[in-house]
Amino acid sequence: MQSHREQIIEDVLIKNYSKYYCLAYGYVHNEADALDIVQEGAYKAILKADTLRSEEYAETWIYRIMLNEIFGFFRSRKASFAEEFFGETDAACKGDVCCAEEIDLRDAMKKLSIEEREILKLRYFQGMKLEEISRDMGINLNTLKSRLYRTLEKLRLSMTI
Repeated sequence: MQSHREQIIEDVLIKNYSKYYCLAYGYVHNEADALDIVQEGAYKAILKADTLRSEEYAETWIYRIMLNEIFGFFRSRKASFAEEFFGETDAACKGDVCCAEEIDLRDAMKKLSIEEREILKLRYFQGMKLEEISRDMGINLNTLKSRLYRTLEKLRLSMTI
């Protein structure tokens, strides 16, 4: 028999399924992977329904689970992404993973300094928090934030030219 919280979670999942799918697809750009992410997120949400602290935040709670699934998807594939985007290998594009945007990103990443690439790698490919990166790199947190935002802006400008 379903608990009250499981029913709430199920209702939210049904109501917002397309929203969660669009979120996942926006990150992975692959229908099958997006469907897998949403399915795994839904499974975990229902499985852990008893850990939901407040029913009024069920949508936000599930949204966070979906984001964690998306980031987990990338962490599980970080070696291949890191190789492509950070220039750690000169391997040619692999099959349908390669597209013009990825080539532009890879080229833009190569223009960054080693420190800038390392900050992006730790933050976005290894999922580290800014406080952890600051501590590990021996950089003041505010300095790190400034460097990160400056690097992201440099990357954005490099890709729009």
